[in-house]
Amino acid sequence: MPGVTLEARELSKWFGSRTAVDSVSFTAREGEVIGLLGPNGAGKTTTIRMLSTVLAPTGGEFSVAGVPSSRPADIRARIGVLPESAGYPAHQTGLEYLIYHGRLFGLSRDEARNTAVKLLGQVGLSERAQSRISTYSRGMRQRLGIARALVNDPDVVFLDEPTLGLDPAGQREILTLVRTIAEARGTTVVLSTHTLPEVEQVCSTVLILDKGKVLAAGTVADVTSTDANRQSGHLRVPPAQVARAKEVLGGVAGVSVLSDERRDVIAITATDGMNAALSAVVDAGIPVLSFQIDGARLSDAFLAMTRGSTS
Repeated sequence: MPGVTLEARELSKWFGSRTAVDSVSFTAREGEVIGLLGPNGAGKTTTIRMLSTVLAPTGGEFSVAGVPSSRPADIRARIGVLPESAGYPAHQTGLEYLIYHGRLFGLSRDEARNTAVKLLGQVGLSERAQSRISTYSRGMRQRLGIARALVNDPDVVFLDEPTLGLDPAGQREILTLVRTIAEARGTTVVLSTHTLPEVEQVCSTVLILDKGKVLAAGTVADVTSTDANRQSGHLRVPPAQVARAKEVLGGVAGVSVLSDERRDVIAITATDGMNAALSAVVDAGIPVLSFQIDGARLSDAFLAMTRGSTS
């Protein structure tokens, strides 16, 4: 079994009377991609800032590659970070930027240059190595930021909203990089994002936060199964019967009718399975042309757990 690279135990942070992170505990291993999820204000960025030693915890502790949080300087040598709003010196080239950071981590000039060239190749920026960063697109800057986070060959990499503001092609590029970092390097990646499909694509485990607390932790399958009794589906009836079907469904306990997708299709959710909903429609004499139950989705579980939070 891969070794433990990151462990948090009852990690907490208060700002005056406000609790930003409340007793967060989890464990991560080599090659694992953890999706850190939650609505705005859930505590995701504060958690990353504590784990990356930018903020000192108010309570609890953590360790990186066995190094305790009481030794922040040693932890910084073992992690890489791409913050949500990373700044870049416009006058430097991508190569100069990475060489500079390699030197900061104690690499010799030749080591820093070789590392920079290698990383630029891995993130697809070899042809722009000598271009000033001011000429880079947002997607290129994000890839450069990931390369910078890997300069010191870290055990754990923290990526805070790395695909924010990117087009679909740029998002795919970043997610491919994330997968490669974990699989090829064996690095643990903590990915904070608002985009749930990203988590389903690349994350091996999920940590859902809300109001600073952990609501769920585990694989995507584990987390979606926590909402297994709540199902969503699509019921197709003759167009002339849609209004009557909605009226019938509205009287079934635990069933909600969602917004219309098609004139003859009714999207519904049910907290205790779909049998009661389907039976009610049939008993009312309404012809059922088709009925499809959706597969369990992370978005369903996420919305159910965080319902009522600010998004």
